Amino acid sequence: MALVFEHETKGQRVLFGSGRAAEHLGAEIARLGSRTPLVIASARHQKLIADAGLAEALRYGQIVEHVPIEVADDARCVAMSSGADLVIALGGGSATGLAKAVALTSGLPIVAVPTTFAGSEATDMWGLTEHGRKRTGIDSRVLPTTVIYDATLLAALPVGLAAASGLNAVAHCVDSMWGPRADPINAALAMEGLRALRSGLPGVVSGESEATELALYGCYLAAVAFASAGSGLHHKICHVLGGAFGLPHAATHAVVLPHVLAFNAPNARAAVERIATALGDVDASDGLDRLRTSLRAPGALREVGFQDDDVPAAAMLILAEVPPANPRPVDGAALTKLLHAAWSGSDPRLTWTERTA
Repeated sequence: MALVFEHETKGQRVLFGSGRAAEHLGAEIARLGSRTPLVIASARHQKLIADAGLAEALRYGQIVEHVPIEVADDARCVAMSSGADLVIALGGGSATGLAKAVALTSGLPIVAVPTTFAGSEATDMWGLTEHGRKRTGIDSRVLPTTVIYDATLLAALPVGLAAASGLNAVAHCVDSMWGPRADPINAALAMEGLRALRSGLPGVVSGESEATELALYGCYLAAVAFASAGSGLHHKICHVLGGAFGLPHAATHAVVLPHVLAFNAPNARAAVERIATALGDVDASDGLDRLRTSLRAPGALREVGFQDDDVPAAAMLILAEVPPANPRPVDGAALTKLLHAAWSGSDPRLTWTERTA
């Protein structure tokens, strides 16, 4: 059968090297000719900021998850009034997300220095939360010009956050297999990313530096694939839960992922076979469960603040966001069943299949 598809590759510079973040950041500022950079970072990154020659640079530290519109507007005002010519995002997905909000209205270039496995640094997707609803979109202005990866910056990442953030990257791989613009190229990138994440993440939680490098490599491939394929059902669910119910981003992804995988599996046999192979198992859900267990990841939405009484409202909000190309038809009853299972932490392999324990 002949291959027919359309693929778009995002243009971006990537600098990778453990212990070289300050060197790479200083060199990029000089290469881009920036004289007035705005640094979006929390106080804990003071040493790297100083080592990169940015001790006197303007800094914005009000970083909030899911990027509330009020915070975005404040950061935009700071960037405009200061005459900033570059935005440097140093931190996790929330810092990168705020930098994207600034770039969305100003057109300023971004240099991203990730300290988690969020993956936002490699996508042209933005998200803003207003009145309890998270809006997302795609715009070339928010794709960081340069990404600087340094595994040493993740050394102090709490084990729980490292596990949840890593599973967020795994979710990018899985959603890339059936996203709205899924194609063979981003599927190949996603599977290579998944193999690297499966091999690297268990070592990350035990503090192995080489494992962290491997996981960062996998995280980047996952995000590149996801940027091309677009948001699938999993991400639509998590965006609603984060924006409307204030759930933590990474942990929510870690909990929801196995439920979406098990739900879609019967209608996406070829995709789940590739996912299983990348996870080193004959069954995709079994492989994901083994990885999650090794990471001691959160297992239920009730553990991260979601209430069972919120399921009907959440299902209604998600239903309006369901991608039409999802492999399996989605209705309100299916979403309600999925959310109840994710809330309670029940085994998704039993929720959506005839298998027995």
